[in-house]
Amino acid sequence: MDLKDSIRIIENFPKNGISFKDITTLLQDASVLKYTIDGMVEYLKDKQVDVIVGPEARGFLFGVPVAYALGAGFVPVRKPGKLPSETIQIEYQLEYGSDKLEIHKDAIKPGQKVAIVDDLLATGGTVAAVTKLIEQMGGIVVSLNFVIELTELNGKGKLQDYDIMSLVKYDI
Repeated sequence: MDLKDSIRIIENFPKNGISFKDITTLLQDASVLKYTIDGMVEYLKDKQVDVIVGPEARGFLFGVPVAYALGAGFVPVRKPGKLPSETIQIEYQLEYGSDKLEIHKDAIKPGQKVAIVDDLLATGGTVAAVTKLIEQMGGIVVSLNFVIELTELNGKGKLQDYDIMSLVKYDI
């Protein structure tokens, strides 16, 4: 199955020059969604993952079913102020400015094997920040897993020390 057939492309969204990859069409099709989740699970099944971490918000959509299929836990990483208990926060740089992410302080135990699951690898800034949070807590990042990779943006360059898997790649 070619996932590109199930991902809608919207040109000039959210602004001119952007070719937006819309996964809502993938999510709507039961067989394509199953294929996507199964592909991630197949890649991770021998990595002895304890916890799947999913960045807000689309990482939740793919991370939870992958965690369930692997028999692993799931930990959300969210924007500030969204998690109810004590958190650890990281600030990271974007192309124009900065952003912050948080994780519950007790969500990752030292030595736990963690896989990060998200919908898209672009510049790698968000997932690089998430890996730093996990490692600060003593977690071991065993894999970074994406539905889509935008290869021209070279997100892998920031993440060269990690195992990276993408189900579909676009040059942009």
